[in-house]
Amino acid sequence: MIITFYGVRGSTPTPGPSTVKYGGNTSCVHFEMNNGQDVILDSGTGMRLLGQKLIRKSNPVNIILSHGHWDHIQGYPFFAPIFQPDRQIDVFTSAQSGHQLLCALFDQMDGNNFPIKAEELPSQSTCIFKGVESILHERGINIIKKPLNHPGGGTAYKIEEDGVVCAYVTDNELDPPYKVHTTYDEWVDYLQGVDVLIHDAQYTEEDMPHKHGWGHSLISQVRQLAIDAEVGALVMFHHDPDRSDGELDEIQIENESHFKGKRAPAKSYCAAEGMQIKLSKQVAGGDTIIEVN
Repeated sequence: MIITFYGVRGSTPTPGPSTVKYGGNTSCVHFEMNNGQDVILDSGTGMRLLGQKLIRKSNPVNIILSHGHWDHIQGYPFFAPIFQPDRQIDVFTSAQSGHQLLCALFDQMDGNNFPIKAEELPSQSTCIFKGVESILHERGINIIKKPLNHPGGGTAYKIEEDGVVCAYVTDNELDPPYKVHTTYDEWVDYLQGVDVLIHDAQYTEEDMPHKHGWGHSLISQVRQLAIDAEVGALVMFHHDPDRSDGELDEIQIENESHFKGKRAPAKSYCAAEGMQIKLSKQVAGGDTIIEVN
C-alpha cells in the first residue's frame, strides 16, 4: 500500500509564500493498493494534480468521500479522468448522507458554478451509498467506517490490505459541544494499533474557545489519542489555513519532543503535499515496515 498526499490543508486553499513547504491545497489522499486499485480519499483541490497522474491510466477510479463540505469536493471538476470517455469513476459515500454528498459533488457542476454540467461528462461517473463495504471488498479494498464528530456529519475510514492498516479521520472533533457520534474511548478502540493514523489536527489551544464546536480537534488532543491508541505512526492533517510553514515546523519539533520515550507512536509527521508513505509487512516476524519519503 502506497499513500500519497496531494492536499493537506483544511477549510480553504492557501497558496502563497508561507505555505510552500507543506502545501496549500485542500484534502486529497491517494492510496495505491497492491492489487492495482486506485483509491482516493476526498476530492479537495489537491485532486487536480492527482488527475494528471491518473489520466495516464485506464483502470476504474474509486473515490471515497468523508463528507461534502467545500474543501473536500472542490477539486472534482478539475480532475482530468472525469473528462476521459467511458472512464469508470465510482464515488462512495456513507449511507446516511449519500444523497447529500452526491449533490455536493456533482451539483457543483451545474453550469453556473462550473461551466460544464456533470451530466455532460464523457466518463461513467456513479455515486454509490448502499453496500459500500461489500462492493469495495469485492474489489479487494477492505474498509471499516466510523461516524465523525463534525457539523453536518461525516465518516472516518480504516483501509486494510495484506495485514497493514491506515486510518483516515479528517474533520473530527474529539470533544464536541454538540451530539457526540463517537466517544473518545470508542476512537481509542477503533484506532487501536493501526499502522498509520491520519487525523485532523487543525486547532491549537489559542483557537479556543472561539472555535469550539467548529468540528476539528486540538493538536494536543490528537497527540494523546495517538498514544492511547498505540498507533504506529501519526500524520497530522487538515492544517489550519492560517498555519504557516514555520508554525508547522514548530509543531513537528514539539511532536518529536512530546513522543520521545513513549511507547507509541514510533513516528509522527505534519502532512505535506507530495509526502509518500509505503506500508508493507516483513516476511519474517510480521512487523510493519513504514517508509516515508
